[in-house]
Amino acid sequence: MTDKTAYTAYQTHELFEAEAQFPLLLACDHASAHIPAELNNLGVAEARLNEHIAWDIGAGAVAKELGRLLRVPVVEACHSRLVVDCNRNLDDPSAFPAVSDGVSVPGNADLSAEERQARANAFYWPYHHGVRDQLRKLERMAAAPALIGVHSFTPHMDGFNRPWHLGALWDKDNRIAVPFIRHFEDCPDIVIGDNEPYSGRHPADFTLDHHAEAEGLPHLGLEIRQDLISNDEGVARWSVVIADALRPILANPDLYTLRAGDMGITEGATS
Repeated sequence: MTDKTAYTAYQTHELFEAEAQFPLLLACDHASAHIPAELNNLGVAEARLNEHIAWDIGAGAVAKELGRLLRVPVVEACHSRLVVDCNRNLDDPSAFPAVSDGVSVPGNADLSAEERQARANAFYWPYHHGVRDQLRKLERMAAAPALIGVHSFTPHMDGFNRPWHLGALWDKDNRIAVPFIRHFEDCPDIVIGDNEPYSGRHPADFTLDHHAEAEGLPHLGLEIRQDLISNDEGVARWSVVIADALRPILANPDLYTLRAGDMGITEGATS
């Protein structure tokens, strides 16, 4: 019988390091659709793993290109969100989804607390430690480095055609979100969502809550529609659009100041 709590040595996250121009870290929680061999695709058909249920299509490529354009470091998770979702609290059922957008994930059915903890230890916490370590390095440049989470969203959900090209997600701290949204007010061809298609106030936003909001760091949840960045041409185009919007915001030294955090999230058990 396969030991469901044992994993071979595995790269949990990838760092694309630059000599930072700005004290900013880009983090991509859902950059990969990879599932370790021990998990046998979690019982999901191979073809379904190319869909948005397994990863944020195009987000990893955009994060890397933004890192190159802005000359800032990027940390990306190397496993599918179906293994464990790095942007969820571990006690959230969607951290180990048994069903994702109507698709059954048999390998996540009836997971024991021990199995959940093993995945957290092998994949989830090493990624978050990578994010934390890079933010600590950026503190050499500024007391409060910024964090932007890069995500993508499916164009259609629950029978609704989503009209937004980009989304800016935020909760209590709008220091990046407001000027980012305003940048596109004079761009009639670009529709940007203010806390759309998701809300930064929703609790399913662990990475920014844990690393930025709780610490008082400036931050933004960036969403990009997947059909726009599903190929190299789209990745290149939208990375330039986003980088042009971010540069004047990031160039303001007043951005990098602490705001009081109140989340109090700490690393703990999964059950």
